[in-house]
This record gives sequence, C-alpha cells and structure tokens, in this order.
Amino acid sequence: MESQELLSLCRRRGFLWPAYDIYGGLAGFYDYGPLGASLKHNIEAHWRRLYVFDEGLQELVCPLIAPEPVFKASGHLDAFADMYVECKGCGESHRADHLAEGLVDNPEAISEEELGRILDEKAVKCPLCKGDLTAPRRFNLMFKTAIGAGSAKPGYMRPETAQGMFVNFSQIYRHGREKLPVGAVQLGRAFRNEISPRQGLVRLREFHQMEAEIFFHPERKTWPRYDGVKSHVLPLAPNGAAVTDMSLEDAVASKTIINEALAYFMWLTYRFALDIGLNPKRIRFRQHERNEMAHYAADCWDLEAETAYGWVELVGIADRGCYDVQAHLRHSGADLTAFERFEQPREITREVISPRFDVMGKLFKGDTKALAEKLIEMAPDAVRGKDEVAIEVNGDSFTVPSSCYEIIDRTEKASGEKFVPHVIEPSYGVDRILYAVLEHAYSMKDEYVTLSLEGLVAPFKAGVFPLMSRDGLDEVAQELHESLMSNGIAAHYDESGSIGRRYARMDEVGTPCCVTVDYRTMEDGTVTLRNRDTKEQVRLSRNEVVETVRKIAEGTHRSPSDALDGMKVV
Repeated sequence: MESQELLSLCRRRGFLWPAYDIYGGLAGFYDYGPLGASLKHNIEAHWRRLYVFDEGLQELVCPLIAPEPVFKASGHLDAFADMYVECKGCGESHRADHLAEGLVDNPEAISEEELGRILDEKAVKCPLCKGDLTAPRRFNLMFKTAIGAGSAKPGYMRPETAQGMFVNFSQIYRHGREKLPVGAVQLGRAFRNEISPRQGLVRLREFHQMEAEIFFHPERKTWPRYDGVKSHVLPLAPNGAAVTDMSLEDAVASKTIINEALAYFMWLTYRFALDIGLNPKRIRFRQHERNEMAHYAADCWDLEAETAYGWVELVGIADRGCYDVQAHLRHSGADLTAFERFEQPREITREVISPRFDVMGKLFKGDTKALAEKLIEMAPDAVRGKDEVAIEVNGDSFTVPSSCYEIIDRTEKASGEKFVPHVIEPSYGVDRILYAVLEHAYSMKDEYVTLSLEGLVAPFKAGVFPLMSRDGLDEVAQELHESLMSNGIAAHYDESGSIGRRYARMDEVGTPCCVTVDYRTMEDGTVTLRNRDTKEQVRLSRNEVVETVRKIAEGTHRSPSDALDGMKVV
C-alpha cells in the first residue's frame, strides 16, 4: 500500500489535515481532525491505563519550555544535532545522513568530513532537482526562545518529555515513599526543528510522546511482575541479526537482554502494540548495534513496525544507566540521590566535600560557616572538575572557588548509603504509532476500504442506523444513540443513503460494529448488530446494545458473537 493512499483517506475522513493549509501548509506539522483526535486519545488512554493504573507509575505534567541550563546538563545544547546539506540549485535542505543511506553502514555515526567525502565520491545530487550539494554541516534541532522581556534568559522548547522527570527525581522519590523501583510518566508535546520532514507522521517538527522513566537500584534491575510474564515470547533481532522468537527468561539468561527490568518493559510495550491493533507479523524488536548505541546506554531496543516507509521505530526502550540523573546532579548541585538503609550499621568509605575554612575565612568572613554547611550538603559530583561553584545563602549569591574545598574519602559508621539511581526508559512516539495502527488496519477489496481498528482505539465504537427515517424507526435509533453516548461510548448516528452505503462509511473509518433498527424492532424489540470485519449479523434485544458495544469498545470481545457470550440472543 502506498502511504499517499492512506494519507488521502485520513484527510478526506477527518483523521489528519495538513496544518495551516489555507496558507500553503507547513512541513512537519499536522492537525488531528475529529476522528484522528479521538484515535490519538484512545491510544494514549490505553497507554496510561497500562503504565499508571496497572504499573502504578506517577503521572507528571511539566512545562513545554525549559531554561538553557537544563539542556546544557542533558547534553542537548552541545550534541542534539543532525547533519544537513543544501542544494546549490533549488536551495532545499536535506538530511545528509539520509542521502547516504545504503552507501555506508549507520551514516548517523560518522563525522561531517567523512560523510561529505562519501557523498562526493558517490556523486550524490539533490533528490529534487539533481543540483550540486554543499558540504555537510551540523544543525541543532531545538527551537530556541527568550524567557521574559528586556534582559531575557534563553530557553528552548523541549525536544522530549524526559527531562522534566529527571529534574523532579527527588519529588518522585519522596512521593514513592523513598522506595525503589519508582517511576514517572509524561504524555505531551515535544518539538524538534527537523531539517527536511517529508514522511507524513513519521517525522514531525511538533509531535507527541508518551515516556516513562523508571528509577532502580544499580544492582537490582528487576520489576515485581517480571516472574509472571517471563515465559512470554518476543520477536527479537539482536545486534543486526535476523529476527528470532525468544522468551524473556531465555533472553535474560543469555544476556541478549541485559536485565529483567528492561525485558519486562519490552514485554509491556509488545502487549500495548498488540492491544491497539499492530500486526504481530509486521513488528519486531531491533537491538541497537554498538556503533549506534548512545555512549551512556547499557542496552537499547527499538520496537519497529513495517510500513510503506520501511521499518520505522515506534518505541525505544533503553537502560540509560545513571547518566541523566548524574548530569543534572552535577550541573545543578541538587541532591538527586536515593538512600538505601542497611539491616545493620556498617563502616563505609565515601567521598565527601571538605571545606577549607582557612581559605574560606579570608574570602567570605562572616558568611563562611553558612557557605561551608551548604558545601557539605552537596554531592561531590556537583563540584568535581569545576573551577568554582555558585551557592545561595539567605537570598545572597556567592561564587566559591575550588581552592575553598576538596573532595576526600571519609570512613564512618553508617546506617545506609546514598547512590545515584539508574533508569530504564520506554519512549513512545504517539504520531508514528497512530500512523502504523492505521496502515496495519487498512485493507481494500474491490475498491472498498476497511480500517480494521481494534474496538479499544476506534474513534466510533458503533454506528446506529434506522433502516428508514420514518415510522418511528428513527426515533428508536436516536434513543439508542443517545443511550450509548450517555454511557461514554462514542457512537455515530446516520440515516442518509442506503443501508449498504452507511455500513461502508463506518467500515472506512474503522467502526467495529453497526446497530440497525428495522421494522422487526417495532414488533419484538430486537435490533441487528453487524460485525465490520466478518460482516456477521446477529439479532439481540435493544436493551442489551449498550453492554454489548461496551465489551467490544473495551477490547475484551472482537465480534458481536463474542460480546453476546452469556447473553440471551433473541
């Protein structure tokens, strides 16, 4: 199937519209129409159900804009960049690594100079006009802004939702009663100034993420529910190898997946993918190869889906070690550590900051004691390698040079030990997931389109029709429609055109079933319930419609006959 066929359907039926279309549109931006907004909401609601309600993770909502120090600490300011080239003829910009795909293994991992040499040797031209290209240059993908007026502070639109959870670790830890593992989630928008977004929902400049950050003790990376799922099998493609089906238990034992926590959240991702309707024959977990693995990541797997654009990453699940929390600890000076209490006090040697009162006294006089107390409270990594550190005391700011303190080892009897937690991060791209769901659900037979969306995510759970819009049939149908809607079940009422055309319209937007009120309804109170995929039709009492459609909408049953199990069918 061509991606343009699906995008054409999406525009026509109100799933997706090009943003600002009356002004010529804007690449990398889409509006979700009524059906698309509903589909997106249903996907997000199921993810929240799994991560927040089932797993007990805390949901946060953080600002879209963050000050510059946040991204200096995270590394985005220095390293969050792609390489691009410009066409000397038409002036269009292109991702340089995309132009080198197939010419070299993993073009994202090589330098500008090496990439430029390859493009030059292979005589790569502009894909649009065949013009000559400039040498590759790096471009930071964050949208920059100014916070405040006058002497405004630089800020950036967040390129991911993750940083808001990392900087809030102390609050998350306290809210979780200071026990690990503990985790947080965030659903929301992120922004990346992509160089050449030309792949529909696959590459956007404003997009939606569902991310979880789960914090662990470095030596105990497991999850309470792991034993209950360890026999489940996942399609794994480790280190560039072919896909093989492997149980979680075997994958962990063989170190194909490095720990139980990572394995568990890979399984949860797979369960989510199947729940929302992705085709199990067209998805896989691909492990990052060593030359593409982030330097701080111990392991990383992508859930990929086969689409018209090729294999597309939908979810990244990574063991990020302590990199993120450690980075914010160092840059902010805040204590972002967890504490493990020992069963019995023990002697431990740990690093501490030791103030040099002789030097500090000459510089800070009466403020020395208060500044020294602040230094002692700080983690050594917050000052390590710095020439000076900023400290605030009683509303006044001080710059304390490194000559005023030293990092020493101190042995003492302790009841517990501080440590920087490690993180497992499942990061979901909502827009890509939504596109893959639509593509996997799309089929055409005899120029007749059906979207076989799962009831769990379908925008409408049922179509409600009167066979004729007279003789009281329309009144009964409207009552049924209102009953479904008042029970929180999205339904669509339609009385225009032939019954066949109405069924076709509902099939085309993925509605799992249709309820038809006919003349027999007026005699015995039964209606027809039609299944979208099998075209199966059954009759049931109109009083059973709400409960039957609810079961289909909740994903517990996938056909009218399943939903009617245990009910009395008239």
